[in-house]
Amino acid sequence: MKQWFVIGAGALIAIVCWMVIVVIAGREGLFRPLPVDKNDTAALLHWAESRYKAQSQGNIAIMLIQDGIVKESYFASNGRTVDDQSLFQVASLSKWVTAWGVMTLVEQNRIDLDAPVLRYLKRWHLPEAAPFDNDDVTVRRLLAHTAGLTDGLGFLGFPPEQNLPSIEEELTNTTDAMPGASGVVRVGAEPGSHWRYSGGGYLILQLLIEEVSQEPFNTYMRRAVLLPLGMAQSTYVDPDPAHLVDFFEPDGSLALHYKFTALGAASLYTSAADLTRFLQAHLPGPNGSLPGRGVLMPTTLGAMHKPNAFLYGLPVWGLGPTLYAPDGGGGYIIGHDGTNFPAINTSARTNLANRDGIIVLETGSISLAREIAGQWTFWQTGIVPLDTLVLIDGLSILITCAAGSLLILLGAGFVIHYRWR
Repeated sequence: MKQWFVIGAGALIAIVCWMVIVVIAGREGLFRPLPVDKNDTAALLHWAESRYKAQSQGNIAIMLIQDGIVKESYFASNGRTVDDQSLFQVASLSKWVTAWGVMTLVEQNRIDLDAPVLRYLKRWHLPEAAPFDNDDVTVRRLLAHTAGLTDGLGFLGFPPEQNLPSIEEELTNTTDAMPGASGVVRVGAEPGSHWRYSGGGYLILQLLIEEVSQEPFNTYMRRAVLLPLGMAQSTYVDPDPAHLVDFFEPDGSLALHYKFTALGAASLYTSAADLTRFLQAHLPGPNGSLPGRGVLMPTTLGAMHKPNAFLYGLPVWGLGPTLYAPDGGGGYIIGHDGTNFPAINTSARTNLANRDGIIVLETGSISLAREIAGQWTFWQTGIVPLDTLVLIDGLSILITCAAGSLLILLGAGFVIHYRWR
């Protein structure tokens, strides 16, 4: 009996080890050949164009940046013409820009990153959540999604004819929560203990900016971040209708344009040209201009790009941006994706080591931008980012894990049978 237990435990350990090996191999690209040859930017764009034509009946804008300059671009639409000035609503990609707004107030010594956020809020307060301490919900942890909030938001937005709730009402009772989100913005886990995505945290940061600046959120963001970076078309409210793209459902029909109370989490309208300026602002510029372009100091940007949250032991988030993969120069591919219903998907990423970047803005597919940007990340680094590891390679990984586990179990069964006889 003891021998059988040892054999069974050994088989279980072997299965776990096999699964770990398969996942590591998947992250190293075992199940995903490079879409095109390394450094062939034109071929990568052609591949991305083919993915759009195969998957979407909506619209798309793609920018491929090489050494800080736009090298290739592609625009297509089944509705109104799209170009680099067309305004897309970029969903959660908004959070990355919002983080810049928070950090401008940190640089002005009006916010302490490690102070309880409640120190700055008067219009709304986190509900009590014993045994957890709301004073441990700091600005830093909200930026990195480690504040212990368990809302799981995702905001769906509101139809154009509906009156918007106030920020305080949205925080107290979120009526446009995505499916699967609790919609209750409260502390439900130990702050600082682990990473857990929280749209509610960025709604709190939106309120924080208003409370500290004593300006409406969009007014402050335009004055302090967007206009100084040259993002003159970008706004969180009231986009120019002459430049706003059509919104598409996955079947190619026109979709509603939803409005948001959660501006900082989900409602930035921006163009491929403006987002190019935003990515370029992370890099040294012409005529000796520094990263941050005077909006933020280079040291502040450096702090934002360092790991502040981990998942499965891997760094996944800085103070605002996602950390997708090591860039080979001691840093990370940084950026942010955005997804919203009915079919908005966006991504902006940059490789700080070689000054390359990608922007994909589209409607009509819920995952196309992330797929293209994930392949670009793999093309840049040889490492598959965690999000598209599941999105694209998940089935191959599951089949390989299952096949290997079955062989291990058969082997263990053979040993038990042999010992029994």
